[in-house]
Amino acid sequence: MLVVITIIGILAAVAIPMYIDYTTKAKLTEVTNAISYVVTAVGIYHHDGVLNGNGNGWPDCGSIAEIQTSLGVGLAAIGRISAVSVDKNTGVISVTVANIHSKVNGSTITLTPSISASDSSLSWKWGGTIPSQFLPRE
Repeated sequence: MLVVITIIGILAAVAIPMYIDYTTKAKLTEVTNAISYVVTAVGIYHHDGVLNGNGNGWPDCGSIAEIQTSLGVGLAAIGRISAVSVDKNTGVISVTVANIHSKVNGSTITLTPSISASDSSLSWKWGGTIPSQFLPRE
């Protein structure tokens, strides 16, 4: 009986941290899906600026409310995001996560744009203060 309890304890010691990581990644998927709407809206804003001859401009959105007003993307209902901003000078999108797990709460996820010289298309690079194991794969 003691051997069986020891084996169950060892299995639990391995399984519980893996379970926590999987549930954290699943909850972060909700955040990355919400960010994708902001990325699309910022890309459209940038593309319209290039087409209209305004150069490589970015929206000036320092909060969730400003993103909703300026870009038409509603993020207020998502409880896993505490703050979002778009830097007017660089186009970097910063998101602060909340209500997920103590490993990632308060961490930021950033998306940094890169502009193609040939056709002004955008590509995005994930980064931030969140542990790299929780960042989406590129």
